[in-house]
Amino acid sequence: MKITGLALVPPPSAADLPKLTPELLASVLARYSRSNSGIGAILEKVDLANPDASIDRILKFVDYGHASIGGLTGGLAIALDGVSMWLAYKLFEIAQMADGQESSTRYIALAPTNLPEAEALGVPQDLAARWAQVMDEAFAAYETEYARLDALSVAEPERVRLPEEGTASAAAIGRMRKNYALDRARYFIPLATRTNVALVQSSRMWAATVAHLDSLPQPEARAAAGLIRGELLKQSPRLMRHSHAEASYREQAAQELATSLRLGLARLSTAPLADEVWVHIDRATPPWLAEEQPVAEALRHRANRYGYQGTVTRRMRVAFAWNNMALAELRDLNRHRTGHRYTPLIQAGFYLPAEVERGPHQRLLDAQASLTRELMERGSPAYVYSLLLGAQTPFEHSTHADKFIYEAELRTGLGAHFRYAEHLSAALREFFKQVPEARDWVAEGTAEPEAS
Repeated sequence: MKITGLALVPPPSAADLPKLTPELLASVLARYSRSNSGIGAILEKVDLANPDASIDRILKFVDYGHASIGGLTGGLAIALDGVSMWLAYKLFEIAQMADGQESSTRYIALAPTNLPEAEALGVPQDLAARWAQVMDEAFAAYETEYARLDALSVAEPERVRLPEEGTASAAAIGRMRKNYALDRARYFIPLATRTNVALVQSSRMWAATVAHLDSLPQPEARAAAGLIRGELLKQSPRLMRHSHAEASYREQAAQELATSLRLGLARLSTAPLADEVWVHIDRATPPWLAEEQPVAEALRHRANRYGYQGTVTRRMRVAFAWNNMALAELRDLNRHRTGHRYTPLIQAGFYLPAEVERGPHQRLLDAQASLTRELMERGSPAYVYSLLLGAQTPFEHSTHADKFIYEAELRTGLGAHFRYAEHLSAALREFFKQVPEARDWVAEGTAEPEAS
Protein backbone atom coordinates (compact mmCIF):
# COMPACT_ATOMS: atom_id res chain seq x y z
CA MET A 1 0.00 0.00 0.00
CA LYS A 2 1.38 3.39 -0.98
CA ILE A 3 0.47 6.38 1.18
CA THR A 4 0.85 9.73 -0.52
CA GLY A 5 0.24 13.15 0.90
CA LEU A 6 1.66 16.51 1.74
CA ALA A 7 3.84 15.25 4.54
CA LEU A 8 4.48 11.54 3.97
CA VAL A 9 5.38 11.54 0.25
CA PRO A 10 5.97 15.10 -1.01
CA PRO A 11 4.49 15.72 -4.46
CA PRO A 12 6.53 17.44 -7.17
CA SER A 13 5.27 20.86 -6.13
CA ALA A 14 6.02 20.47 -2.43
CA ALA A 15 8.60 23.27 -2.61
CA ASP A 16 5.76 25.64 -3.45
CA LEU A 17 3.58 24.65 -0.51
CA PRO A 18 4.62 27.62 1.65
CA LYS A 19 3.10 29.84 -1.06
CA LEU A 20 -0.36 28.34 -0.62
CA THR A 21 -2.63 30.84 1.08
CA PRO A 22 -5.14 29.45 3.59
CA GLU A 23 -7.95 29.97 1.10
CA LEU A 24 -6.05 28.26 -1.75
CA LEU A 25 -5.19 25.36 0.55
CA ALA A 26 -8.88 25.02 1.47
CA SER A 27 -9.93 24.97 -2.17
CA VAL A 28 -7.28 22.36 -3.02
CA LEU A 29 -8.52 20.12 -0.20
CA ALA A 30 -12.11 20.64 -1.34
CA ARG A 31 -11.15 19.52 -4.84
CA TYR A 32 -9.33 16.54 -3.28
CA SER A 33 -12.65 15.23 -1.96
CA ARG A 34 -14.09 15.33 -5.49
CA SER A 35 -11.19 13.56 -7.17
CA ASN A 36 -9.40 10.24 -7.34
CA SER A 37 -6.23 11.80 -8.79
CA GLY A 38 -4.32 12.26 -5.56
CA ILE A 39 -3.10 15.46 -3.95
CA GLY A 40 0.01 15.75 -6.10
CA ALA A 41 -1.94 15.79 -9.37
CA ILE A 42 -4.28 18.46 -8.03
CA LEU A 43 -1.40 20.68 -6.88
CA GLU A 44 0.25 20.44 -10.27
CA LYS A 45 -2.80 22.13 -11.80
CA VAL A 46 -2.64 25.05 -9.38
CA ASP A 47 -1.27 28.27 -10.89
CA LEU A 48 0.66 29.84 -8.03
CA ALA A 49 1.27 32.91 -10.17
CA ASN A 50 -2.49 33.45 -10.31
CA PRO A 51 -3.92 31.84 -7.15
CA ASP A 52 -7.24 33.72 -7.30
CA ALA A 53 -8.10 32.15 -10.65
CA SER A 54 -7.21 28.72 -9.28
CA ILE A 55 -9.42 29.22 -6.26
CA ASP A 56 -12.38 30.41 -8.30
CA ARG A 57 -12.03 27.54 -10.75
CA ILE A 58 -11.88 24.91 -8.05
CA LEU A 59 -14.70 26.34 -5.94
CA LYS A 60 -16.92 26.61 -9.00
CA PHE A 61 -16.26 22.95 -9.75
CA VAL A 62 -16.84 21.51 -6.30
CA ASP A 63 -19.81 23.76 -5.48
CA TYR A 64 -19.15 23.71 -1.75
CA GLY A 65 -20.75 26.11 0.68
CA HIS A 66 -18.48 28.67 2.30
CA ALA A 67 -18.71 27.04 5.74
CA SER A 68 -17.50 23.61 4.68
CA ILE A 69 -14.60 25.20 2.78
CA GLY A 70 -13.77 27.60 5.62
CA GLY A 71 -13.12 24.71 7.96
CA LEU A 72 -10.25 23.56 5.72
CA THR A 73 -8.14 26.71 6.02
CA GLY A 74 -6.12 25.43 8.95
CA GLY A 75 -5.34 27.54 11.99
CA LEU A 76 -5.40 31.28 11.40
CA ALA A 77 -3.91 33.12 14.37
CA ILE A 78 -5.10 36.53 15.49
CA ALA A 79 -3.70 38.44 18.49
CA LEU A 80 -5.64 41.33 19.98
CA ASP A 81 -3.62 43.64 22.23
CA GLY A 82 -5.24 46.01 24.66
CA VAL A 83 -8.80 44.67 24.70
CA SER A 84 -10.86 44.73 27.88
CA MET A 85 -11.08 41.64 30.05
CA TRP A 86 -14.77 41.57 29.15
CA LEU A 87 -14.03 41.29 25.43
CA ALA A 88 -11.42 38.57 26.06
CA TYR A 89 -14.03 36.64 28.08
CA LYS A 90 -16.59 37.14 25.31
CA LEU A 91 -14.22 35.89 22.63
CA PHE A 92 -13.65 32.64 24.51
CA GLU A 93 -17.41 32.27 25.05
CA ILE A 94 -18.11 32.76 21.34
CA ALA A 95 -15.14 30.91 19.82
CA GLN A 96 -15.74 27.58 21.52
CA MET A 97 -13.68 25.64 18.95
CA ALA A 98 -10.61 27.89 19.18
CA ASP A 99 -7.28 27.38 20.84
CA GLY A 100 -6.20 30.51 22.66
CA GLN A 101 -4.41 32.31 25.44
CA GLU A 102 -5.08 35.43 27.48
CA SER A 103 -2.60 37.45 29.51
CA SER A 104 -2.79 36.54 33.18
CA THR A 105 -3.59 39.21 35.77
CA ARG A 106 -0.15 38.38 37.15
CA TYR A 107 1.53 39.93 34.12
CA ILE A 108 -0.56 42.93 32.99
CA ALA A 109 -0.57 46.49 34.30
CA LEU A 110 -3.11 46.84 37.08
CA ALA A 111 -3.63 50.58 37.18
CA PRO A 112 -6.14 53.16 35.88
CA THR A 113 -3.74 53.93 33.02
CA ASN A 114 -4.56 50.46 31.66
CA LEU A 115 -8.25 51.21 31.13
CA PRO A 116 -9.83 52.04 27.76
CA GLU A 117 -11.52 55.40 27.35
CA ALA A 118 -15.11 55.46 28.59
CA GLU A 119 -16.31 56.63 25.17
CA ALA A 120 -14.74 53.62 23.43
CA LEU A 121 -16.66 51.33 25.79
CA GLY A 122 -20.00 53.02 25.19
CA VAL A 123 -20.28 54.42 28.72
CA PRO A 124 -22.86 57.27 28.53
CA GLN A 125 -21.12 60.64 28.42
CA ASP A 126 -22.83 61.97 31.55
CA LEU A 127 -21.63 58.90 33.51
CA ALA A 128 -18.05 58.84 32.19
CA ALA A 129 -16.51 60.82 35.05
CA ARG A 130 -18.39 58.78 37.64
CA TRP A 131 -17.27 55.54 35.95
CA ALA A 132 -13.64 56.71 35.92
CA GLN A 133 -13.82 57.62 39.62
CA VAL A 134 -15.17 54.18 40.59
CA MET A 135 -12.47 52.49 38.50
CA ASP A 136 -9.75 54.62 40.14
CA GLU A 137 -11.01 53.69 43.59
CA ALA A 138 -11.17 50.03 42.64
CA PHE A 139 -7.53 50.00 41.58
CA ALA A 140 -6.59 51.87 44.77
CA ALA A 141 -8.35 49.17 46.82
CA TYR A 142 -6.48 46.49 44.89
CA GLU A 143 -3.13 48.17 45.50
CA THR A 144 -3.88 48.64 49.22
CA GLU A 145 -4.89 45.02 49.73
CA TYR A 146 -2.05 43.68 47.62
CA ALA A 147 0.54 45.59 49.66
CA ARG A 148 -1.03 44.47 52.95
CA LEU A 149 -1.27 40.81 51.95
CA ASP A 150 2.22 40.80 50.47
CA ALA A 151 3.62 42.06 53.77
CA LEU A 152 1.48 39.56 55.67
CA SER A 153 2.84 36.66 53.61
CA VAL A 154 6.34 37.60 54.75
CA ALA A 155 5.43 38.26 58.39
CA GLU A 156 3.32 35.10 58.66
CA PRO A 157 4.73 32.67 56.07
CA GLU A 158 2.51 29.86 57.34
CA ARG A 159 -0.40 31.57 55.61
CA VAL A 160 0.99 30.63 52.20
CA ARG A 161 0.60 26.98 51.22
CA LEU A 162 4.08 26.21 49.98
CA PRO A 163 5.68 22.99 48.69
CA GLU A 164 7.71 20.84 51.03
CA GLU A 165 10.99 22.37 52.11
CA GLY A 166 13.79 21.81 49.64
CA THR A 167 11.49 21.01 46.69
CA ALA A 168 11.29 24.54 45.26
CA SER A 169 13.81 27.33 44.63
CA ALA A 170 13.89 30.58 46.57
CA ALA A 171 12.68 32.39 43.45
CA ALA A 172 9.70 30.03 43.13
CA ILE A 173 8.84 30.52 46.81
CA GLY A 174 8.99 34.29 46.29
CA ARG A 175 6.60 34.07 43.36
CA MET A 176 4.16 31.98 45.37
CA ARG A 177 4.11 34.60 48.13
CA LYS A 178 3.47 37.36 45.61
CA ASN A 179 0.72 35.29 44.00
CA TYR A 180 -0.86 34.71 47.40
CA ALA A 181 -1.35 38.45 47.70
CA LEU A 182 -2.42 39.04 44.10
CA ASP A 183 -4.89 36.14 44.00
CA ARG A 184 -6.73 37.53 47.05
CA ALA A 185 -6.59 41.21 46.14
CA ARG A 186 -7.59 40.69 42.49
CA TYR A 187 -11.34 40.83 43.18
CA PHE A 188 -11.13 44.64 43.09
CA ILE A 189 -9.73 44.68 39.54
CA PRO A 190 -12.18 46.15 36.98
CA LEU A 191 -13.48 43.88 34.23
CA ALA A 192 -12.72 46.80 31.88
CA THR A 193 -8.98 46.42 32.44
CA ARG A 194 -6.96 45.97 29.27
CA THR A 195 -5.49 42.56 28.56
CA ASN A 196 -4.21 40.69 25.51
CA VAL A 197 -5.80 37.67 23.85
CA ALA A 198 -4.80 35.40 20.97
CA LEU A 199 -6.95 32.80 19.21
CA VAL A 200 -6.22 30.21 16.54
CA GLN A 201 -9.09 28.77 14.51
CA SER A 202 -10.18 28.08 10.94
CA SER A 203 -11.63 30.66 8.58
CA ARG A 204 -15.05 29.08 9.04
CA MET A 205 -14.96 29.63 12.79
CA TRP A 206 -13.43 33.09 12.42
CA ALA A 207 -16.27 34.14 10.11
CA ALA A 208 -18.83 33.03 12.71
CA THR A 209 -16.87 34.70 15.53
CA VAL A 210 -16.57 38.00 13.70
CA ALA A 211 -20.24 37.95 12.66
CA HIS A 212 -21.16 37.40 16.30
CA LEU A 213 -18.90 40.22 17.53
CA ASP A 214 -20.26 42.54 14.86
CA SER A 215 -23.80 41.84 16.08
CA LEU A 216 -23.19 42.68 19.75
CA PRO A 217 -24.36 46.01 21.20
CA GLN A 218 -20.99 46.92 22.73
CA PRO A 219 -18.96 49.24 20.43
CA GLU A 220 -15.71 47.58 21.55
CA ALA A 221 -16.93 44.26 20.14
CA ARG A 222 -17.89 45.82 16.81
CA ALA A 223 -14.58 47.65 16.58
CA ALA A 224 -12.74 44.37 17.22
CA ALA A 225 -14.84 42.68 14.53
CA GLY A 226 -13.72 45.26 12.01
CA LEU A 227 -10.05 44.90 12.93
CA ILE A 228 -10.14 41.10 12.80
CA ARG A 229 -12.00 41.10 9.51
CA GLY A 230 -9.47 43.51 8.02
CA GLU A 231 -6.60 41.16 8.87
CA LEU A 232 -8.33 37.98 7.76
CA LEU A 233 -9.41 39.47 4.44
CA LYS A 234 -5.72 39.39 3.55
CA GLN A 235 -5.62 35.62 4.08
CA SER A 236 -9.13 34.44 3.28
CA PRO A 237 -11.02 37.18 1.42
CA ARG A 238 -13.83 35.09 -0.07
CA LEU A 239 -14.70 33.30 3.13
CA MET A 240 -14.59 36.41 5.34
CA ARG A 241 -17.33 38.00 3.24
CA HIS A 242 -19.68 36.04 5.48
CA SER A 243 -18.41 37.71 8.67
CA HIS A 244 -20.74 40.69 8.98
CA ALA A 245 -23.50 41.29 11.50
CA GLU A 246 -26.48 39.05 10.92
CA ALA A 247 -30.09 39.17 12.12
CA SER A 248 -30.09 35.95 14.14
CA TYR A 249 -26.98 36.99 16.09
CA ARG A 250 -28.39 40.47 16.71
CA GLU A 251 -31.73 39.13 17.94
CA GLN A 252 -30.18 36.62 20.32
CA ALA A 253 -27.75 39.26 21.65
CA ALA A 254 -30.69 41.60 22.28
CA GLN A 255 -32.64 38.90 24.10
CA GLU A 256 -29.63 37.91 26.22
CA LEU A 257 -29.00 41.55 27.15
CA ALA A 258 -32.65 41.94 28.18
CA THR A 259 -32.36 38.83 30.39
CA SER A 260 -29.14 40.12 31.96
CA LEU A 261 -30.70 43.52 32.71
CA ARG A 262 -33.80 41.94 34.24
CA LEU A 263 -31.86 39.48 36.41
CA GLY A 264 -29.16 42.00 37.19
CA LEU A 265 -31.55 44.60 38.54
CA ALA A 266 -33.46 42.01 40.55
CA ARG A 267 -30.38 40.46 42.13
CA LEU A 268 -27.82 43.27 42.32
CA SER A 269 -25.99 43.06 45.64
CA THR A 270 -22.65 43.81 47.27
CA ALA A 271 -23.14 41.13 49.95
CA PRO A 272 -21.34 37.80 49.54
CA LEU A 273 -23.41 35.10 47.90
CA ALA A 274 -23.34 31.75 49.74
CA ASP A 275 -22.03 28.80 47.75
CA GLU A 276 -24.54 26.67 45.88
CA VAL A 277 -23.74 24.09 43.22
CA TRP A 278 -25.96 22.10 40.85
CA VAL A 279 -24.96 18.97 38.93
CA HIS A 280 -27.20 17.04 36.57
CA ILE A 281 -26.20 13.65 35.15
CA ASP A 282 -27.83 12.01 32.14
CA ARG A 283 -26.71 8.41 31.61
CA ALA A 284 -29.48 7.42 29.20
CA THR A 285 -28.51 5.40 26.12
CA PRO A 286 -30.57 4.04 23.22
CA PRO A 287 -31.84 0.48 23.87
CA TRP A 288 -29.88 -0.90 20.92
CA LEU A 289 -26.63 0.66 22.23
CA ALA A 290 -26.94 0.15 25.96
CA GLU A 291 -23.80 1.02 27.91
CA GLU A 292 -22.08 -2.04 29.34
CA GLN A 293 -18.72 -0.71 30.53
CA PRO A 294 -18.31 -0.22 34.30
CA VAL A 295 -17.21 3.28 35.33
CA ALA A 296 -14.10 1.84 36.99
CA GLU A 297 -12.98 0.37 33.66
CA ALA A 298 -13.37 3.76 32.01
CA LEU A 299 -11.12 5.48 34.56
CA ARG A 300 -8.70 3.12 36.26
CA HIS A 301 -6.23 2.71 33.39
CA ARG A 302 -5.26 6.42 33.30
CA ALA A 303 -1.86 7.49 34.56
CA ASN A 304 -3.07 11.10 34.99
CA ARG A 305 -5.88 13.42 33.91
CA TYR A 306 -4.67 13.37 30.29
CA GLY A 307 -5.31 9.64 29.98
CA TYR A 308 -8.01 8.35 27.68
CA GLN A 309 -11.33 7.46 29.28
CA GLY A 310 -13.78 4.74 28.33
CA THR A 311 -17.14 4.89 26.62
CA VAL A 312 -19.25 5.12 29.76
CA THR A 313 -17.83 8.52 30.82
CA ARG A 314 -17.45 9.76 27.24
CA ARG A 315 -21.18 9.16 26.65
CA MET A 316 -22.43 10.42 30.03
CA ARG A 317 -23.86 13.96 29.81
CA VAL A 318 -23.02 16.31 32.65
CA ALA A 319 -24.34 19.80 33.31
CA PHE A 320 -22.93 21.68 36.28
CA ALA A 321 -23.51 25.19 37.55
CA TRP A 322 -22.70 27.55 40.38
CA ASN A 323 -24.87 30.41 41.63
CA ASN A 324 -21.89 32.53 42.64
CA MET A 325 -18.97 32.35 40.22
CA ALA A 326 -16.79 35.44 40.73
CA LEU A 327 -15.70 36.95 37.43
CA ALA A 328 -12.09 36.37 38.48
CA GLU A 329 -12.73 32.63 38.27
CA LEU A 330 -15.22 32.82 35.40
CA ARG A 331 -12.50 34.19 33.12
CA ASP A 332 -10.60 30.92 33.37
CA LEU A 333 -13.38 28.36 33.77
CA ASN A 334 -15.04 29.87 30.70
CA ARG A 335 -12.05 28.71 28.61
CA HIS A 336 -12.76 25.00 29.01
CA ARG A 337 -13.79 24.47 25.43
CA THR A 338 -16.09 21.49 25.21
CA GLY A 339 -19.85 21.74 25.47
CA HIS A 340 -21.64 25.01 26.13
CA ARG A 341 -21.11 27.70 28.76
CA TYR A 342 -23.66 30.29 29.80
CA THR A 343 -23.87 33.19 32.22
CA PRO A 344 -26.10 36.28 32.33
CA LEU A 345 -22.98 38.13 33.58
CA ILE A 346 -24.60 39.95 36.47
CA GLN A 347 -23.64 40.92 40.00
CA ALA A 348 -25.83 38.81 42.28
CA GLY A 349 -23.28 39.20 45.07
CA PHE A 350 -19.68 40.26 45.62
CA TYR A 351 -16.99 37.81 46.69
CA LEU A 352 -14.03 38.68 48.85
CA PRO A 353 -11.77 36.01 50.41
CA ALA A 354 -11.55 35.60 54.15
CA GLU A 355 -8.24 37.48 54.24
CA VAL A 356 -9.85 40.71 52.99
CA GLU A 357 -12.17 42.66 55.28
CA ARG A 358 -15.27 44.00 53.58
CA GLY A 359 -15.84 46.98 55.89
CA PRO A 360 -13.02 49.28 54.69
CA HIS A 361 -14.19 48.84 51.09
CA GLN A 362 -17.96 49.03 51.53
CA ARG A 363 -18.16 52.62 50.26
CA LEU A 364 -16.42 51.58 47.03
CA LEU A 365 -18.67 48.53 46.66
CA ASP A 366 -21.79 50.65 47.17
CA ALA A 367 -20.61 53.23 44.62
CA GLN A 368 -19.80 50.50 42.10
CA ALA A 369 -23.19 48.82 42.60
CA SER A 370 -24.98 52.15 42.27
CA LEU A 371 -23.21 52.84 38.96
CA THR A 372 -24.07 49.34 37.72
CA ARG A 373 -27.71 49.86 38.64
CA GLU A 374 -27.82 53.19 36.83
CA LEU A 375 -26.37 51.68 33.66
CA MET A 376 -28.76 48.72 33.83
CA GLU A 377 -31.79 50.94 34.40
CA ARG A 378 -30.83 52.83 31.25
CA GLY A 379 -30.59 49.54 29.36
CA SER A 380 -26.92 50.22 28.62
CA PRO A 381 -24.82 47.25 27.46
CA ALA A 382 -21.86 49.12 28.97
CA TYR A 383 -22.93 47.92 32.42
CA VAL A 384 -20.45 45.06 31.95
CA TYR A 385 -17.60 47.59 32.24
CA SER A 386 -18.73 48.70 35.70
CA LEU A 387 -18.24 45.22 37.13
CA LEU A 388 -15.21 44.22 39.20
CA LEU A 389 -13.71 40.74 39.26
CA GLY A 390 -15.37 40.03 42.60
CA ALA A 391 -18.86 40.27 41.09
CA GLN A 392 -20.60 36.92 41.50
CA THR A 393 -22.73 35.62 38.66
CA PRO A 394 -24.50 32.32 37.92
CA PHE A 395 -22.46 30.16 35.54
CA GLU A 396 -23.46 26.93 33.79
CA HIS A 397 -21.38 24.49 31.77
CA SER A 398 -22.81 21.46 29.95
CA THR A 399 -20.48 18.79 28.57
CA HIS A 400 -19.66 15.08 29.05
CA ALA A 401 -18.33 13.30 32.11
CA ASP A 402 -14.84 12.71 30.73
CA LYS A 403 -14.40 16.46 30.17
CA PHE A 404 -15.90 17.29 33.57
CA ILE A 405 -13.54 14.87 35.32
CA TYR A 406 -10.56 16.38 33.51
CA GLU A 407 -11.59 19.89 34.58
CA ALA A 408 -12.20 18.82 38.18
CA GLU A 409 -8.81 17.10 38.44
CA LEU A 410 -7.07 20.11 36.87
CA ARG A 411 -8.77 22.75 38.98
CA THR A 412 -8.26 20.94 42.29
CA GLY A 413 -4.78 19.70 41.46
CA LEU A 414 -1.26 20.81 42.25
CA GLY A 415 -0.93 24.60 42.08
CA ALA A 416 -4.62 25.33 41.44
CA HIS A 417 -6.09 28.62 42.65
CA PHE A 418 -7.78 28.18 46.02
CA ARG A 419 -11.19 29.33 44.81
CA TYR A 420 -11.12 27.06 41.74
CA ALA A 421 -10.50 24.15 44.09
CA GLU A 422 -13.45 25.10 46.31
CA HIS A 423 -15.83 25.35 43.35
CA LEU A 424 -14.75 22.14 41.63
CA SER A 425 -14.58 20.13 44.85
CA ALA A 426 -18.19 21.11 45.55
CA ALA A 427 -19.19 20.02 42.05
CA LEU A 428 -17.31 16.74 42.47
CA ARG A 429 -19.16 15.97 45.69
CA GLU A 430 -22.45 16.30 43.84
CA PHE A 431 -21.12 14.25 40.93
CA PHE A 432 -20.04 11.44 43.28
CA LYS A 433 -23.51 11.35 44.85
CA GLN A 434 -24.90 10.46 41.43
CA VAL A 435 -21.95 8.43 40.14
CA PRO A 436 -20.46 6.93 43.34
CA GLU A 437 -18.50 4.28 41.45
CA ALA A 438 -16.23 7.05 40.06
CA ARG A 439 -15.02 8.20 43.48
CA ASP A 440 -12.04 5.82 43.75
CA TRP A 441 -10.76 6.71 40.26
CA VAL A 442 -10.95 10.50 40.19
CA ALA A 443 -7.87 12.27 41.53
CA GLU A 444 -9.35 15.15 43.49
CA GLY A 445 -6.48 17.33 44.68
CA THR A 446 -5.93 19.77 47.51
CA ALA A 447 -4.49 22.58 45.32
CA GLU A 448 -1.32 22.56 47.42
CA PRO A 449 1.02 24.22 46.88
CA GLU A 450 -1.53 26.79 45.86
CA ALA A 451 0.25 28.72 43.12
CA SER A 452 3.45 28.21 41.18
